[in-house]
Amino acid sequence: MQDILPYLICAAAYAAIAALLYRDLSTATRRESALPDERRLKVLHLATLAPVLVHTWLLYRAVFGADGMYLGVGTSVSVIIWLTVLIYWLGGFFHRLEGLQIFILGCASVLVLLPLMFPSVRPLSHTQFAAFRLHLVIALLAYSLFTIASLQALMMAALERRLRGGKLPAYLRTLPPLLTMERMLFRIIAAGFLLLTLTLGSGMMFSEELFGRPLQFTHKVVFGIAAWCIFAALLAGRQIAGWRGRTALSWTLAGFFALVLAYIGSKFVLEVVLKR
Repeated sequence: MQDILPYLICAAAYAAIAALLYRDLSTATRRESALPDERRLKVLHLATLAPVLVHTWLLYRAVFGADGMYLGVGTSVSVIIWLTVLIYWLGGFFHRLEGLQIFILGCASVLVLLPLMFPSVRPLSHTQFAAFRLHLVIALLAYSLFTIASLQALMMAALERRLRGGKLPAYLRTLPPLLTMERMLFRIIAAGFLLLTLTLGSGMMFSEELFGRPLQFTHKVVFGIAAWCIFAALLAGRQIAGWRGRTALSWTLAGFFALVLAYIGSKFVLEVVLKR
């Protein structure tokens, strides 16, 4: 119970802030006000740091053990959502992201509990090598950026659909204009693509250095390369043909799905299904 309580507190804090944000934005809608109270939003934004810090401490305890690093499927997903919350929290100082934060914090309130449900039973091998640790950090950052890109693409689709319907709820009114969000989306994808390129490149070099043989085309590598090709095509289509809207959404989600299959999917099958 002592180990479970901090996780429950963190999950409850994420959920409470998401609920308060939703309530304030919905209240503004009922009053036909364009925006909710700015001071309350700032307080809730700053308050988000509290569960983020608790989440940081929980991850530190879960990942760094006396005999190595533990990064199973539950911990990996928790790290990715932690990075996503942190990036959105920092972005909230520069852009109106409350509508996105409601969804992100709601997801975090559930995903923070995954290390309890799918605990890491054995440490990762080769974490004594600095190159491998750097590879892991770059990979997790890439996953987080593409998670953000996918969520933003979905929110943009919802925003566009609501605009066509003529009625826009307050939690969407607080978002930046569609063109601004689109520029942000492709900047995020470009940054994630760079990190994904570094992830694949460092994986190849690390395999050569550690095992003395080229990188093996495993399930994870094949889907990782497929995701790289999808995002490369999306960025090229944006530059050459001006892809946007539903086309950009479809390619973004397809690339993210390939990444999920590459890393989270393979870890889930190995650790949960096959117990390896």
